[in-house]
Amino acid sequence: MNAGEKLKKIEMEGQEMNVTIRVLIFSLLSLMIAGGCQSELEISTVDLNEPSTVEELTTEVETSAVTESENGPDEETENSQMTGETKLAMATLGSGCFWCTEAFFQEVKGVKKVESGYSGGPVENPTYKAVCSGLTGHAEVVQVTFDPAVVSFTEILEIFFRTHDPTTLNRQGADVGTQYRSAIFYHDEEQKKVAEEVKSKLDQAGIWPNPIVTEVTAFDKFYAAEDYHQDYFKLNPNAGYCQAVIMPKLAKFRKVFEEKLVGSEQE
Repeated sequence: MNAGEKLKKIEMEGQEMNVTIRVLIFSLLSLMIAGGCQSELEISTVDLNEPSTVEELTTEVETSAVTESENGPDEETENSQMTGETKLAMATLGSGCFWCTEAFFQEVKGVKKVESGYSGGPVENPTYKAVCSGLTGHAEVVQVTFDPAVVSFTEILEIFFRTHDPTTLNRQGADVGTQYRSAIFYHDEEQKKVAEEVKSKLDQAGIWPNPIVTEVTAFDKFYAAEDYHQDYFKLNPNAGYCQAVIMPKLAKFRKVFEEKLVGSEQE
């Protein structure tokens, strides 16, 4: 059964979904069927040209977003920032080591800033050493400031889910501990709704053999990590970890998400 057939079966079973979620599920099904779900260390290419072209799917998503906007009030939230005439938003995500996650999002069109740090724990102003002990309750996260007119929150979540394993509790690859948990810290009710819907639909679609354990919880505080963690890959490309782990993952990421990256022909 190919990705299109499996998606059709899901829809026939009565699992309604909006166009944006449909596109996300299809791309992940393609990933799974083409070569099996990849671990955090591997990202596989996918084929989004079936059942319709990428351009057609993008148009459908944009039309859906416009319709939703016209049918409801455009309310300001704490998640939004006004910069000139541009309304920016934030996403706070935990998907294992923030060195890798930061490197991915720094290359995405519409992303204005990526900062590594800690969220989700009660201890104030935690240090890296304290967080690594697992006693502060924090997760390593990246705080992504983005322009929703260029890259949507759903697209941010697509990158999030496709660049780590959301089914391993408190673990990503060799990194073990609650600080490496999969987590989405939503900034407003709309982000909560989208995150829960995406998570639910992906679970229903059976993308991974095990249930998704990604935590979806309200954002409280973000503590920026120490300076030496910021722009880690950019500043240390020849470091052992960067060469052995980040570089191979980043190369595959660039291939999979080529059209969404800064400098692409469609920019």
